[in-house]
Amino acid sequence: MIGLLQRVSQASVTVDGQAIGAIGPGLMVLVCAERGDTGREADALLAKLLGYRVFSDDAGKMNRSVTDVEGGLLLVPQFTLAADTKSGTRPSFTPAASPEDGRRLFDHFVAAARKRHPTVETGQFGADMQVSLTNDGPVTFWLQVEPK
Repeated sequence: MIGLLQRVSQASVTVDGQAIGAIGPGLMVLVCAERGDTGREADALLAKLLGYRVFSDDAGKMNRSVTDVEGGLLLVPQFTLAADTKSGTRPSFTPAASPEDGRRLFDHFVAAARKRHPTVETGQFGADMQVSLTNDGPVTFWLQVEPK
């Protein structure tokens, strides 16, 4: 599983002109399932994400997690993160999970996040989404949990 997280002051997702998810300060996370991923990788990525220290403490050091600051969490499915770009000028999506597995794992990830975090919003799997955000910092991190 891959999570591209961005610390934001605000973020939102729109589908067909309708806002379907929005947060204030927190993390906007693009989430991608890769071939071979299971609920175990999804759970491990979520645990890492919720505890990842990207928010400043009183001394200005990145020492606080989204859980610590009670920030929002906007989870957006993004299969293109699994693209193989090693050769040529067109990405290959062979490393990505099948659409069925991707949807199942994204839904699992969201359900688990909602059990562990108070403010969780989402994008829509398979939809043409417009994502708007104000990256705070900018702060962006790539998190990946590979299948065992």
